Amino acid sequence: MSKKAFRFGVVAAAEGGGAKWVETARRAEELGYSTLLSPDNLNLPSATIALGVAAAATTTLRVGSFVLASPLRTPRAAAWEAHSLTQLTDGRFELGLGTGLPTMKQQAEELGLPYGTGPERLDQVSETIDHVRRLDGTAHTPVMVAAGGPKARRLAAAKADVVTLAGGVLTTREEMAGYVDEVRTAAGERADAIEFALNLFVVGDEAPPWLSRFLGGLDVKTLVEQDSLTVLRGDVDAMAAELERRREELGVSYFSVNGAFLEEFAPLVERLSGK
Repeated sequence: MSKKAFRFGVVAAAEGGGAKWVETARRAEELGYSTLLSPDNLNLPSATIALGVAAAATTTLRVGSFVLASPLRTPRAAAWEAHSLTQLTDGRFELGLGTGLPTMKQQAEELGLPYGTGPERLDQVSETIDHVRRLDGTAHTPVMVAAGGPKARRLAAAKADVVTLAGGVLTTREEMAGYVDEVRTAAGERADAIEFALNLFVVGDEAPPWLSRFLGGLDVKTLVEQDSLTVLRGDVDAMAAELERRREELGVSYFSVNGAFLEEFAPLVERLSGK
């Protein structure tokens, strides 16, 4: 298994107005984060527009969707937006794709689009990637697939540049290692080219109350007791050692963190980025 250099992203929503969003983007760049990632749903400003604003306000920061939900656009429309961002950011855009949450069924209906079955939504992800590759020509939009099930992992193995391991909050290390092996085996000769990613929900010992909906109603104490990979805690030395362990055991080198921990996680970014 190849050992890729560490890089780090921060997941933040473009809430609170343009000035605050620009401030977040510039601060992420200043702190050395590789990527500013924006979630996608109808209750927030458009992810692709927000990412275009962030890219225009920075110079080296990459921007990415985390993740565009397939029910909210046709594959061709999603590819159009993605390719446009690749062109207008001079290649600083990364396209994250996923099948969307069950709660997005009503949002899809508001847009006049079918929510579709699980396989249909995954087919949309695949079609979007194909359209992006056709539009890009000699360019290349890095594609990240949020792979939460066997079929998604097979698709990611075949077509993604980055695979986000989207297990549950209590997915064990052994289970996660199995998912990585599954992707690498399916990827064949391109296995070493794939970058594996994990999203950290909590850095430290406390989580903002609004994060509870992402944690399945579990508190941080329970997650720590269950050795949840969504949590990173301890001092900087301990956290750095844990990230090294996850890279060694799982092959994960790209970690994203919730924007609530932008400053708290920054010492890890400074210490490990590019190493």
